[in-house]
Amino acid sequence: MKKITVISIVFIFALFCFISCEKKPAVPEAGTAKAEDLLSFIPVNAQGVFCVDIHKAMSTEVVTKAIKEDKNYKKYEEFIEKTGIDPQKDIYLVVGAMTAGAEPKKQKGVGIINLKYNKDTLLALAKEKAAEKEQELTEEEYNGIMIYAWKEEDGEGSLSFIDDSNIVVGNESEVKSVIDVLQKRAENVSKNKDLSALISKANKAAMFWGAILIPPEAMEKAASENPFLSNLQAVNAISLYFDYKNRNILAEIKVMISDEAKNKQVSDTITGLKAFGAMAAAQKPEIGELMDKIEISSGTDHVTISASIPEELIIKLKEMKKEGEEEKEDF
Repeated sequence: MKKITVISIVFIFALFCFISCEKKPAVPEAGTAKAEDLLSFIPVNAQGVFCVDIHKAMSTEVVTKAIKEDKNYKKYEEFIEKTGIDPQKDIYLVVGAMTAGAEPKKQKGVGIINLKYNKDTLLALAKEKAAEKEQELTEEEYNGIMIYAWKEEDGEGSLSFIDDSNIVVGNESEVKSVIDVLQKRAENVSKNKDLSALISKANKAAMFWGAILIPPEAMEKAASENPFLSNLQAVNAISLYFDYKNRNILAEIKVMISDEAKNKQVSDTITGLKAFGAMAAAQKPEIGELMDKIEISSGTDHVTISASIPEELIIKLKEMKKEGEEEKEDF
């Protein structure tokens, strides 16, 4: 199955919210969960984790405006009517993890969603959606907890309502791993020494943050496919966050490298990429503005890429993209 990212988990939830659950492990009620609470149910074999504060993001003025102005706003309203879930009010926190191989096709993922929902409503809708797509929705009881699974052309997925406030979604094996952790039959990510150390340094107050261990073979493969990325072979981990404060989008990516000399090389490589992007500024001034907001620095064990982007610039970039799409349509 394709690697499950924050976007795919949220949208899979929107499309396939269905499940039944008998047993209720001690997990946080809707609206009370913190990142640390849900991380405690992530399996020890996680290669990377992320957290999205959906409630905080959906409460911002910029998101509220974007939702109401979106051309698909009617569908958004229909989703609320059918599911009884208002994403701006009822979905609170998503914590997810990636596990297994270096190649995307071999990676697996799982996410835990903390929210308010009505099980009967979602289950009825799930069966309706499955019937429309001629999918086979299977049920399996795993150690007292029901798992619903489906298969599609590009992979498979599973969901489990572990209690009245939390849903687990992802690859079937990883959903089962979360249940094992919940029932204290397996260790959680806190026992993963390298990843736990990375998580401890993450900006967990941000709307979105992530911490990812990078297998050496993954960077070697990337470098073999693109020689320009050869300096990145020394990268062993990445931490990042995105936030919104004072009408600015804040972003930071830290690329972890244990060799200080390599850090300088990677910093120079990324600076080169920035310069390449700035070349477009002659025709698109907005691109130049964006490049000016990006700062790159290196330390003894990491390279930092950071930016504070005004909301006004985001609007300009959005308009630029819209104009570009309209030009293509005219052509």
